[in-house]
Amino acid sequence: MAEKAKQIIAIGGGGFYRDAENLELEKYVMRQCGAENARGCFVPTASGEPDHYVASFYSTFLKLGCRPSVLTFFKRTPELRSFLLQQDVIYVGGGNTKSLIAIWREWNVVEILREAWESGIVLTGVSAGAICWFEQGLTDSFSDGLRPLNCLSFLPGSCCPHFDGEAQRRPSYHKLLAAGEISAGVAIEDWTAVHYKDREIHRVISSKRGARAYSMRSVYGSVQEVPLTVDYLTP
Repeated sequence: MAEKAKQIIAIGGGGFYRDAENLELEKYVMRQCGAENARGCFVPTASGEPDHYVASFYSTFLKLGCRPSVLTFFKRTPELRSFLLQQDVIYVGGGNTKSLIAIWREWNVVEILREAWESGIVLTGVSAGAICWFEQGLTDSFSDGLRPLNCLSFLPGSCCPHFDGEAQRRPSYHKLLAAGEISAGVAIEDWTAVHYKDREIHRVISSKRGARAYSMRSVYGSVQEVPLTVDYLTP
């Protein structure tokens, strides 16, 4: 049997919680695991596990023919390794990325997630659930503005979500890149995802016509923003 590719699908923003009628990205994610009636685990740690977010996940993924579950850290927590390694897809929600990573490290879950990724389980997520997989992310975890944050380093470089959805994202990312305070990476607009196989970009997809993702780097203090080719998903 061929070894499964390691897959991470980083979603810049939007998704099932913001529009229950536009589920093309979620459908795309579930197709990548190659399983019928796939198991999909939601990890809403970054937002504090609010009931309405969890309910939205269950409602959405049941409609997609998925067997949904939720991993909690603020209620009773299951035996993590056996729970996570039985999934086909692990979907990480948005919220406070710094707190997300701190809780995961306290529970020693990072290496289990790496094992899941290396075994072929699809890792995905939106906003905080996108940037957590990179070496660095541009986060709004702090009240005094956007900052670079060291993340899990499953993927190389940095990631900026909500590139078109929040006014300060683009200028802040440009400023930090030019100053050498954040590494080169990708900027992802809302309703757009960058699909990595192993540690390379495999494909960029979007469920909103005109939405984009960009390769970002600084050369001698000048920021280069290069649009990536996007495949638009249609119902």
